[in-house]
Amino acid sequence: MPSADKAVAKGVHIHHLNIGQPDIESPQEFWNAVEHSGLKVLEYSHSAGQPALRKRVAEHYRSIGIDVDWSQVLVCTAGSEALSFAFLSIMNPGDEVIVPEPLYANYLGFTRAADATIVPITTRIEDGFALPAVEEFEKRVTSRTKAILVCNPNNPTGTVYSDDQLEGLRELVIKHDLYLIADEVYREFNYTGKPIRSVLELPGLEDRAIMADSVSKRFSLCGARIGFLTSRNAEFNAAALKFAQARLSPPTLEQVGVLGAMETPPVYFENVRREYMARRDLLISRLRAMDGVACADVHGAFYAMVRFPIDDTDRFCQWLLEEFSHNGQTVMLAPGTGFYETPGLGRDEARVAYVLNCDRIAGAMDCLEAALKVYPGRLAHV
Repeated sequence: MPSADKAVAKGVHIHHLNIGQPDIESPQEFWNAVEHSGLKVLEYSHSAGQPALRKRVAEHYRSIGIDVDWSQVLVCTAGSEALSFAFLSIMNPGDEVIVPEPLYANYLGFTRAADATIVPITTRIEDGFALPAVEEFEKRVTSRTKAILVCNPNNPTGTVYSDDQLEGLRELVIKHDLYLIADEVYREFNYTGKPIRSVLELPGLEDRAIMADSVSKRFSLCGARIGFLTSRNAEFNAAALKFAQARLSPPTLEQVGVLGAMETPPVYFENVRREYMARRDLLISRLRAMDGVACADVHGAFYAMVRFPIDDTDRFCQWLLEEFSHNGQTVMLAPGTGFYETPGLGRDEARVAYVLNCDRIAGAMDCLEAALKVYPGRLAHV
């Protein structure tokens, strides 16, 4: 960010493809609820969240096949806190969680804050970042393994996991008495034409499945910081509530707004999905037309993990901001190394977030294509 600030100070326009900040307008129903809240004092809410919101969220889950009671829904300060509470509630110092990589970079921080360890299982761009066979997961199970964590649809790869893959993980966690944690914040960003199965729909996991969710992406409300942690495990829920009580409450006014946003008509999501599919198609076609660039198919979320013909993406991303511009513009990407736990991986990859409209994506790809032609660290054999 300091490099980006300096570029802006020099008058360079930056195309931000580095962060999952949608440019889609938040639903009007959110703003209406905030404007007409009638609140005179902005009080603490219940530590578990406002009952009205918890009930409405549970109702939504039931409408899509996730049968939970509202008492099993904990309102959190976004999905980040939901995952942090999950790790802190089930893990002791030294415990392990198996996570496919590349992974959402903040999982590393959440796990370390719980004094636990991520055990990565590497997925590959050549395989479309598909989950490895369940036998590969089992090889990583030890006496310290406490959970398996998946993000579905996946950030940063855009991969969507099939029912068969989830069934394999279901059997594994039952066999080894583990938890299965799912980050499902991108559920609505699904381009497969088939419903995505929640871990809370998998039979036999009543005491083992934990689901984190958020309104940040679904309603384009990243700044509201409202998420949900849901499980049918009463002991787990009681432990998570203790952490919720320690931070007092999730944001009150934002909960009012999100309760209103829950009434957003389905056409909003249909339009958003079509828009992101158009952005995805444009981005992938432009990237694949660039010499030496590799990009797997993307079936969900709004990211692509891209391989570039360069020496080091950390250096490349900094060079883009500090030394390069094309017609007064440049591009900001997220270096791939931050999405891997295994040392040395991701050095030729970067995550690209297609959160800009198609015209701006086209401009960003013009910049990126020009940059790759003149970058000093481009690999000579490509």
